[in-house]
Amino acid sequence: QVQLVESGGGLVQAGGSLSVSCAASGRIFRIITMGWYRQAPGKQRELVATITNSGSTNYRDSVKGRFTISRDNAKNTVSLQMNNLKPEDTAVYYCNAVLTTANSPVITGNFWGQGTQVTVSS
Repeated sequence: QVQLVESGGGLVQAGGSLSVSCAASGRIFRIITMGWYRQAPGKQRELVATITNSGSTNYRDSVKGRFTISRDNAKNTVSLQMNNLKPEDTAVYYCNAVLTTANSPVITGNFWGQGTQVTVSS
């Protein structure tokens, strides 16, 4: 019904840059918030950054000043530009969207992408 498809990521040396993108498709009525979470091996999934449909952003402290989240409301896409990457940024990055669907336009649902690996070598 709703799909989130991520692209980007990969392997980079510390201090380098990577970007990840996500496109939402399906019977979407309205996307409220899009964002990125990450999960490192043996750790819980954690919020990286979110952006609302009005452009308000929220970042975890450890990525402020290094990561930038952006969104194209017309295309239902969200991107995360990651600069000055550190080994501790290594994780699987998951796209998230809080949205309503055409079948349920007043009930919000929480949807996830399949994840994309970001590896930062020291």
